[in-house]
Amino acid sequence: MPKKFDVIIQGGRVVLPHGVEKVDIGIQDGVITAIAPELDADEAAILYSAHDQLVFPGVVDAHVHFNEPGLAEWEGFETGSAALAAGGITTYIDMPLNGVPPTTTRHGWESKLSAASGKSYVDYALWGGLVKNNEAELRFLAESGAAGFKAFMSEPGGEGEEIFTRTDDKALIRGMSVIASLGGVLALHAESNEMTDALAFARISKGRVGAEDYLASRPPEAEAEAVTRALMYAKETGCRLHFVHISTARSVELITEAKRSGLDVTVETCPHYLVLTEEDVVSKGAAYKCAPPLRSKQEQDLLWETLLSGSIDMIASDHSPCPPSMKDTDNFFQVWGGIAGAQSTLLLMLEEAHLKRDVPLPLLASLLAAGPARRFGLGSCKGEIALGKDADFAIVSLNESYTLTQKEIRYRHPISPYIDHTFSCKIKATFSRGIQIYDDLHGLTNQRRGQFIPSVPSKVAAEEGDVYV
Repeated sequence: MPKKFDVIIQGGRVVLPHGVEKVDIGIQDGVITAIAPELDADEAAILYSAHDQLVFPGVVDAHVHFNEPGLAEWEGFETGSAALAAGGITTYIDMPLNGVPPTTTRHGWESKLSAASGKSYVDYALWGGLVKNNEAELRFLAESGAAGFKAFMSEPGGEGEEIFTRTDDKALIRGMSVIASLGGVLALHAESNEMTDALAFARISKGRVGAEDYLASRPPEAEAEAVTRALMYAKETGCRLHFVHISTARSVELITEAKRSGLDVTVETCPHYLVLTEEDVVSKGAAYKCAPPLRSKQEQDLLWETLLSGSIDMIASDHSPCPPSMKDTDNFFQVWGGIAGAQSTLLLMLEEAHLKRDVPLPLLASLLAAGPARRFGLGSCKGEIALGKDADFAIVSLNESYTLTQKEIRYRHPISPYIDHTFSCKIKATFSRGIQIYDDLHGLTNQRRGQFIPSVPSKVAAEEGDVYV
């Protein structure tokens, strides 16, 4: 006789949207179909005991760079998603740059989907990109399910003939007008290119190319200036905005003021801005380089204050790996700027936010899962432990320590600032749509069953063929 449930997760402390409760979760066909104080174990084909463990919503990482197609030697969908699965992340949104071609055209989109097919351990969505002169491509990307569009206000760098480039202000306004008409959201890397270029030139021209010089070339003022300018353009065009990897409280305050004035804008920060500082960059080197750079301990404390006050909407990894050779140079300006840390996001935030600073677990779940799922059109199936949602979970022990070693890193290259860090908690298992894909004893299953999840935007343009200039 068929069982009522494919799986029951039994006896865990479950992080629900409204609180933490000891309940059972019933799963059928990959979807949560029951949440109750006690379900009949005999009605389950598979019973998973989560007693004394935390059942956390599968994390939605809205900001990863897996670099396919074309640059799988940097990372790749298989290795990147394996790291996420081992870290309790069950959905990710892959960024449009660093692939060859980038995801800024129909061809780039189709190439990205083809590269991802059959390789991912967990579910995924894709960002489209806004670059100069690709406004005509944006409708296709939106209608194909892009979670939003990424643009840079400073040069992103990259390799190959087809690279992702900075969007100048006129192109930014044109693109924002199109995105607004499509109901999409624009994600911005906000640093003033003019300011960072000038400050870098001042140092490099004097032969000053160390870590301290790089840090000085990208001050907090460069971020705040770009945020202010982008908010002005959003007011002009009506475009929904999302600011990625914000590193300072001042920028968060500017964005919060814009929200109060009625702008539709969200803000993301990253674990590395909350747990690492510029002193790490100077003392430990290239694995700690990113843009915007790590900030002072004082800036970090202020950033934590904004998070604790509820002013930050989400936390994402900005996982940006590269081959070891690209981190190996004496000229710090030439070091690839990216931190590889996605596998550690959930453990870092449970440790630093919940265990050390008493951030409530439902708030942390909102920052790591529900917030990004809602913002980027995935909320119908992802982000929460709730009836009708996909059965995506991280099972966590808050009572076991765990040391991340090079051997246990799942990235293509074992580079991370968190190597040899001992966490005060441990991922015990990860479930994706009701299937256990990882446990701490046996590692990953061999089921690369991740699916593309198209975004459902808040607004769809009514007519085809509009012309935007």
